Amino acid sequence: MNPVLSYFGRGLARFLSQERHVHATAPVTPASLLATTLQPGDVLLVEGNSRVSTAIKYLTQSTWSHAALYVGPLLAEQGRPSGHVLVEADTVDGVRSVTLDALAMLPSRICRPIGLTDAECQRVCSYAIERIGNRYDLRNVIDLARYLLPTPPVPLGMRRHMLALGSGDPTRAICSTLIAQAFQSVRYPILPEIEQRRSDSPDCPACIEEIARIRHHSLFAPRDFDVSPYFQVVKPLLDQGFDFHGLRWVDRTTP
Repeated sequence: MNPVLSYFGRGLARFLSQERHVHATAPVTPASLLATTLQPGDVLLVEGNSRVSTAIKYLTQSTWSHAALYVGPLLAEQGRPSGHVLVEADTVDGVRSVTLDALAMLPSRICRPIGLTDAECQRVCSYAIERIGNRYDLRNVIDLARYLLPTPPVPLGMRRHMLALGSGDPTRAICSTLIAQAFQSVRYPILPEIEQRRSDSPDCPACIEEIARIRHHSLFAPRDFDVSPYFQVVKPLLDQGFDFHGLRWVDRTTP
């Protein structure tokens, strides 16, 4: 039975990965500008145009449907193809490395973790790189079928759990799950669950402590890196030094 399920899983994955024409909500950043702005450890969010991307955007109520981790020259040092600087999880190909050109034609956003040391950043990148080759378990057809309806009639409170259905196995990595695990490997917060409780200290019995609990990696979505208070949104045009005085305007005259 497993080969049959695997066959249908591969076919379903290819169907869901087919690109469709979608009107983008933001302008596209050229690959050259991304290349001069991105730093190792940055999370690159993109607005995808596949069937599965449409479902993810609906379930998460967000523009962003895919995430990739920028690891820069670390891939070349490990013998990966020239120009490969991103690690992503693809439904068909699994965890893989890609070039910037693979995602540069899509609207994107850069989310940069703040406060990581160089050693911690390298551990985050190495975690993702070491998982290149992990593949989505395509025998679990039900796990993929959740994306067949681009706008499934799911109550708002249940949408995130539907997104995470069946993705508890780390080898079945989806894009945001892989990156969340990479940052959790150094205990870097994304959107932790904050619990408030009364302090046990005798010096301050009325004080309230905030305790952060790590959210399960399967519950993370691409939008979480955008709304996280621990990631800085970096806009390439502004980062490279924008001067509006250099803009050339067309003066419109009223007839």
